[in-house]
Amino acid sequence: MNAVNTSTNINANHAATAPAYFSVWDLHAYYGESYIVQGVSLNVHEGEILALLGRNGAGKTSTLRAIARLDEPMLTHGEIWLDHQNLHKMKSYEASQAGMALVPEDRSIIPGLTVEENLQLAQIAEPVGWSLDRIYELFPRLGERRKQEGVTLSGGEQQMLAIARALARDIKVLLLDEPYEGLAPVIVDEIEKTLNIIKAQGITTVIVEQNAIRALELADRAVILDTGQVVFDGLAEEVLANEELRAEYLAI
Repeated sequence: MNAVNTSTNINANHAATAPAYFSVWDLHAYYGESYIVQGVSLNVHEGEILALLGRNGAGKTSTLRAIARLDEPMLTHGEIWLDHQNLHKMKSYEASQAGMALVPEDRSIIPGLTVEENLQLAQIAEPVGWSLDRIYELFPRLGERRKQEGVTLSGGEQQMLAIARALARDIKVLLLDEPYEGLAPVIVDEIEKTLNIIKAQGITTVIVEQNAIRALELADRAVILDTGQVVFDGLAEEVLANEELRAEYLAI
């Protein structure tokens, strides 16, 4: 698929197909008067990994935050559907209960709590997801460090804890913002193995990542943003094979 100048063609293509498991339609969002997300649409199938890519300032993180229904940026127009549920009128906690989980770039590990306490806190309210035993089976390092304060873990271990905390809820979509940031390649390998296991469980993942090549090699499909608009929506392998597209919109 070739790049397009605006998201208009993308939206038309989506409208001609049946809604996917997770769909975002014509999303518009603002930080104050700054128009950041300008008509973004995504269509993701159950268990699929989507790489949401673009240069710095393209609107990737803002799109994730709008989808997760955080207060900022403010969503002014658009629809968000997950497994036939309407999320765009929900508060963030309601979207979380419906199965949406955002792992932010800073990981937001709670100071003063151990690894296990961070996980237990995520399970205070229904719906509960994976058991702690199942989480420790997926992340043996966390099991070994369950009594250690979460913020004292290494960067890679904190990322594992942030993902594990999301799984402690009953989630359907995992939104990851820069999960590879500051991690050694060997740790990135471990994170990717984990994401493939999560995929096999039917959980849909949207990953925003500056290391675009690694994200594309992991993902099934890719959406590229430029100044808050969709300029490409297609297979990840198409982006890997298209040097001109990567150079223009990803600087790689």
